[in-house]
Amino acid sequence: MSNHSLTGFIDYIADRGLQVHSARVRQNGRLWGKYDLTEDKRRVQHSISKSFTCMAVGLAIEEGKLALNSRLGEFFNSNSSIVDNLEPSLDPGNITLYNLLRMSSGHDSPPLWANERASLKEKDWAKYYMSLPLDRTPGDMFTYSSGDTFMISAMLQAATGETVRDYLTPRLFEPLGIENVHWESSPLGVTLGCAGLSISNEELSIFGQLLLQRGLWEGQQIVPEAWIRFAASKQIDTQGSPDWAQGYGCQFWMCTHDAYRADGASGQLCIILPGKDAVIAVNSREDRMQEIMDAIWTEIYPLL
Repeated sequence: MSNHSLTGFIDYIADRGLQVHSARVRQNGRLWGKYDLTEDKRRVQHSISKSFTCMAVGLAIEEGKLALNSRLGEFFNSNSSIVDNLEPSLDPGNITLYNLLRMSSGHDSPPLWANERASLKEKDWAKYYMSLPLDRTPGDMFTYSSGDTFMISAMLQAATGETVRDYLTPRLFEPLGIENVHWESSPLGVTLGCAGLSISNEELSIFGQLLLQRGLWEGQQIVPEAWIRFAASKQIDTQGSPDWAQGYGCQFWMCTHDAYRADGASGQLCIILPGKDAVIAVNSREDRMQEIMDAIWTEIYPLL
C-alpha cells in the first residue's frame, strides 16, 4: 500500500519535530504502509541488537549448548581476591543466563555501558565484568544493563565456539535474506550483543514478521516457537513512562496495547502486535521515544 496510509503519523511527527527516518507497517504478512524521510539504509540498531542475541540463546538452548540455569561461573572465573570476601550470593559467577536475559544480575550501576566500553583499558570485557562484586542477589530486581547482554554473547560464544554473529548467520540472517551483516565486536572479538548491529528498517521489519510468526519462516521453524513465546512474555517488573512500565521479558520490552517490542536508543523500534497480526518498525534519530510510541498508538494503531 502506498505512503498515504501513514499520512496521520507523518503529520504527527512533523508537528512535534520528531526525527523519524523510516517506518514500516506490516499486517497479515504484507506491507501495509511505509515512510522514508531519506533512503532506508543500514543503521546501527543500538539495543534492538539485544533481541537478536536473544534469538541466538533460544537456538543454543534447543541445541543443548546452554540452559536457562547455566551460570557465568561455568564459563568464566570470578576474581578470587574479591569473591573470597563476599557472600556467595554476591559472586558474579552465580549469575544465571536467565538472570542476564531479564536484566536482574544484581548490579546497582550496570557495567559496560557505551562510554565505559569506549574508555576501558581491560580488553577482556568478560574478565572485567567478573571482577565486579554484585550489590544484591541476582534475580531480585530489574536494572537495565547492556553489560548483561554482552555477557550473554560471551557465554554463547564460550558454549558454541562461534560468535553470536557467526552463529546467527546460517540460522537466522540467511533464511531471512539479511546478508553481510555488520555487528560490532569487543577488542577480543566477542560480538557486542547488546548493541552494534547494523541493518535497515526494512530488514528490521522482516525480523519483526518472524517474531509475529513465532519463528516460522517460509514453512520452516527457524527459531523455536516456545522460545519466542517465553522471551516475549513478562518476566520481571519495570518502572518508567507508560511503555516502559509494562514489564520486561528476555531482551524484549512489554508495551501497552497488548504488544511487545525490541527497542534501541534514539528511537529504533520493532513493535509486535499479535492481536492485530501486525508489526511496526521505526528507525529514528530521536531521544523522545515515548513520543514516537504515542504517535504510533494515536495515528497507526487505530487503523489496523
